[in-house]
Amino acid sequence: MTKQAFGSCPLNEEREGHMQRIRVKAAFAALAVSALALAGCAGGDTTSPDDNASSEGPIRVVVFGGIGAEGILANNATTSVTAAQASVAAVNEMGGILGREVVIDVIDDTADPTVAVTRLRELMASDERPHVVMNSGPSTVADAMIPILTQERVLSFNIGPTPTSGDPSVSPYNFDLSASVPDYLGSFTYELGERGYENVAILHGSSAYGELFGSLTQETFAEAGFTISGAQGYDNASLDMTPQLESLQATNPDVLVLDAYGAPLGYVLQGIERLGWDIPIMGNTSVSATGLIATEPPSGVLGTDQVRNLTMQVFKSTKFDPAATEVNEAVERMAAAGDILSSLILAYNYDGMLLVKAAAESAGSIDDVDALAAALLDEEVQQAANTQMISWYRFTADSHTPHVAPEDFLFIGPGPLVNGQYQ
Repeated sequence: MTKQAFGSCPLNEEREGHMQRIRVKAAFAALAVSALALAGCAGGDTTSPDDNASSEGPIRVVVFGGIGAEGILANNATTSVTAAQASVAAVNEMGGILGREVVIDVIDDTADPTVAVTRLRELMASDERPHVVMNSGPSTVADAMIPILTQERVLSFNIGPTPTSGDPSVSPYNFDLSASVPDYLGSFTYELGERGYENVAILHGSSAYGELFGSLTQETFAEAGFTISGAQGYDNASLDMTPQLESLQATNPDVLVLDAYGAPLGYVLQGIERLGWDIPIMGNTSVSATGLIATEPPSGVLGTDQVRNLTMQVFKSTKFDPAATEVNEAVERMAAAGDILSSLILAYNYDGMLLVKAAAESAGSIDDVDALAAALLDEEVQQAANTQMISWYRFTADSHTPHVAPEDFLFIGPGPLVNGQYQ
């Protein structure tokens, strides 16, 4: 586990692995956050979280992320971890939570569910359990972690939604920070109608999120009056999606709606180019979270024919707006806290501790997980949090996922990223 503290030491810009890259590189002079040592110990722990969580001393937060993974997974995890660190910094600048300082540690799960579960169980067996756990995705890691966090009664925030992660009857202490698939699709149906498309083809990956996106897309689009010309899924481990693309091309759609994250996006775009298929492509937020579309060749595809027909879904906060003062301040805080290696669509964790602070101050406690979860359902609490990546999460008793309106999204073409925002 890497101990994190906001101090006066500059970031070592030389390569020391991804763990080094997420350390704080700017001084927060007013903050001297003590590092938390979470030492694993043998044996189980049958005490309740409230028995372990001290009502005095710092509030402990742990963020999981695949910073030791490869390629885009590492970049996205680094951005997510940086956002969590900046969130802690923002809260401490406001005096902490209920007068207590917040400290944060990072666990590198290498984006591997087995590693994540092993490290999480070690954490839960330690003498100093966290008050809050943040997950940086992907959804396969969240799928493995959240049931354990639920059993251990730990408040958690997740940016890799799964079919049950936002269901309070299954995961009562987890809150997804990434918007619900129906909200994403509401934005899609609005945009499809604005563009005059009627026949829609759908291509999605095999992750938990990809499968959910694929099934709900067909249902939602059909209910909205669109014709589904074809729908195909692909194995995320595949290096060639040409068969699926050929099948969809034969249905003669007006547009291809695409779910693809990381390396699979590159293979999909290569396949479309190989087929010579001139089709408008509308990518979901998984597409906009993949760095290769914001990177010029040879490592990316920005400016090439492969993305000529591509537009992608982003939140408004992910597109730079000089008039968005508070969002820009949040970006500056993240840039000071660590590296922003991908778009702000991966920066939801910035809102996490702002939500915790508002909930704890409403509940009058940071140690009562049931009270915190209940407070997060209060609209006044959600708005008092003054979150920035999403302006209002709208959690409800029936759904612990954000509920955002189509106007909160944009569909934009690929472009360069500066501090996580498309220019």
